[in-house]
Amino acid sequence: MSDATDTWTIEARRHVFEGREFPFTQRDFLKIAAMVQEDVGISLTEVKAPLVYSRLVKRLRSLGVESFKRYCALVETDVGAGERDQMIAALTTNVTRFFREPHHFVHLKTKVLPQLVAGVRRGARLRIWSAGCSSGEEPYSIALTVLAVMPDAMHHDVKILATDVNRNVLEKGRSGIYNDAAVAPISRQMRAEWFTRERHGDGSKTWYVGDALRKLVAFRELNLMDEWPMRHTYHVIFCRNVTIYFEDDVQAQIWNRLSSKLAPGGYLYVGHSERVTDCVKKLELDANTVYRLAREQDK
Repeated sequence: MSDATDTWTIEARRHVFEGREFPFTQRDFLKIAAMVQEDVGISLTEVKAPLVYSRLVKRLRSLGVESFKRYCALVETDVGAGERDQMIAALTTNVTRFFREPHHFVHLKTKVLPQLVAGVRRGARLRIWSAGCSSGEEPYSIALTVLAVMPDAMHHDVKILATDVNRNVLEKGRSGIYNDAAVAPISRQMRAEWFTRERHGDGSKTWYVGDALRKLVAFRELNLMDEWPMRHTYHVIFCRNVTIYFEDDVQAQIWNRLSSKLAPGGYLYVGHSERVTDCVKKLELDANTVYRLAREQDK
């Protein structure tokens, strides 16, 4: 394929090639898209070309690379493996906030947790997985919901696994540091109980996740396209707005693998635009974008 631009869609060409700082051809885009597909299973169509440019232009500036052609040559080599990780991190969408899609947390608090917490108080364990946790808002929201039902959860066998492919957002989650705008969806009572704060001279505040929340959540790097090291099952799995970036067959594969990691009667929470395909026969719709793995006695 030549480096000519006339095979781009009109919309892609208008956004990518007018007045840009670095040369960016269709060949460059296709190479980057192929690497992203290979590494994390995400499919990038041409309409994402402006996003690819805007996300990666900072990497080119920081490296002193004069074109996307040279950048592609770098990340395709063993020497550029570290930069390839940075590229994947930059292109991984991480839109998140505390208590996003709040009906999920209402369902978790009122329907799911009471029975599970009763079991924990009898000596059972509780395991929850936030798959595609981004910068920590989702797993900490889950932890806050658990603490609303069981304020002493940190003293019992309750664990929330938070995984993501992006190392940068995992570090933010581990730091547990958020600004005023980020914690706005959290009630004042919850903030007072489970966070500490630092007030600044301009009136703004920095919020720090408290010890109880930290004890409940463990952050780990995990690519959903790789082998999963977890041997046990989970009572609840959140995997929301992750599979929308995958092709249909990869989506089905992910849903089936997730269902295999659910304990009998366990719940899977998905994003508002996601639907578990018919090929996952073991999951039944329980509420809006909430699926349940039936127990044997339910069949």
